[in-house]
Amino acid sequence: MRAHSNRIFALAIAALLMIGTASVHGQVGGGGGGGQGNGNTDPNQPSTGGVLIDADHVLSTRTVVANTDVLSRQRWQHAQANLNKEIQKISELRKVSLVRLENEVARLKAEGKPVSDDIRFLAGLTRITHVFYYPEENDIVVAGPAEGFFLNGRNRIVGMETGKATLHLEDLVAALRAFGPDGKRASLISCSIDPTQEGLQRFQQAYRTVAANYRGPHQVREITSTFRNAMGYQTITINGVSNETRFAQVLAEADYRMKLYGIGVEQPPVRITSFLQHASPATGGRGKLQRWFFQPNYECVKVNEEGNAMALEGSAVKLVCEDESVSASGKRTRKKGGANIASRRFCASFTKNYEKLAAKATVFGELQNLMDMSIAAAFIQKKDLYRKANWDMSTFSDEGKFAIETYPAPEKVAPVINAVVKQGALMTPLGGGVNIQPRIALNSDKASVDTEGKIENVRDSIKFDNLADGQWWWD
Repeated sequence: MRAHSNRIFALAIAALLMIGTASVHGQVGGGGGGGQGNGNTDPNQPSTGGVLIDADHVLSTRTVVANTDVLSRQRWQHAQANLNKEIQKISELRKVSLVRLENEVARLKAEGKPVSDDIRFLAGLTRITHVFYYPEENDIVVAGPAEGFFLNGRNRIVGMETGKATLHLEDLVAALRAFGPDGKRASLISCSIDPTQEGLQRFQQAYRTVAANYRGPHQVREITSTFRNAMGYQTITINGVSNETRFAQVLAEADYRMKLYGIGVEQPPVRITSFLQHASPATGGRGKLQRWFFQPNYECVKVNEEGNAMALEGSAVKLVCEDESVSASGKRTRKKGGANIASRRFCASFTKNYEKLAAKATVFGELQNLMDMSIAAAFIQKKDLYRKANWDMSTFSDEGKFAIETYPAPEKVAPVINAVVKQGALMTPLGGGVNIQPRIALNSDKASVDTEGKIENVRDSIKFDNLADGQWWWD
């Protein structure tokens, strides 16, 4: 930096390096049929939102070119005319029998019939708020709010009334496989997008060169290009689920979007305090990494005294942060003492406004659903409900019988750089991710016991008496 007599020019560089755990969107299209109508999910419909993964497995943002509002309205009207009328009804607690659902999918597969959209999108569930075990029925039921669904103009499956993200069966199956009846479990579900040590080393070298030769804001484009070229591609690592699933892709996009908001590259649809609003040379100087990553709100779980029912309360997602330092050789070290104030304010604002954000930016609603499903699957496994219900999940656990590993695997991503003029010094905030450890939510020091019997009352209110053969959901 060069000080002038009356002012000091300072360049704040926010470099998005995907440090931590993350994911990407690969929106499904199609598969109507199966006898109950569909919500206009044409498999040939080109995607217009989310992210792209090219032939070289490089992740990038997708440019929206369509008039999304008009397209959404047209698709909503089509869904209203064609979707199962019962599913279109708003329900505070729609029930889905996992055993009956799998039996129906197995029947359709055996008869060579396609799986209907009603099944693919879990009868319009927009959250899983409860899990119940019924020994007299040998069944496990998940339940939550639901409504009709449609494919909106950004190629997201959302509720027809609220616009909230709709659950996908393939995501639920991915979660159930991670915590399956075989007893194996994923201790961690994550997607880490990391710069290489060589890239960080080159970045540090480029930083020193830029700082020594900085002349003013007119160099912004040149500097961002220099940093981008120095960093090179980052690698993407998926843990706990296959990297060829939609589950993995949603993780990475949520992380990607969050960091775009944090460094000011993208404007969030709701008011969120960005990192750069409060960043200073002390918090974002050279060699300092700000790690922001999503994790479940582990305080949201309640179980009944019998241990055969669970409820999720409130928001399931929180954004947390920590600081790291980077040596001249590119080695990363976690710093003691907690994160800086700019990171803490960004994470607190993001967490506080998460529900509002999820209602407008569908990927964050989808991330919340993934965390709900992961905790639900971990509960089913921990309480030994697979064995108790005599459910071996023979169809859902077999990729040959129910394929979910059908997406291009994201393997690398280019860094995203944002440059703004700000007083102080040359800064490089970096970092982020998603980290899901569902079993933590079920630990005795996290999950609370419902001593008032509210969960038990909900469980007892659910009846199977009037279900028809093959019926797998009801209100």
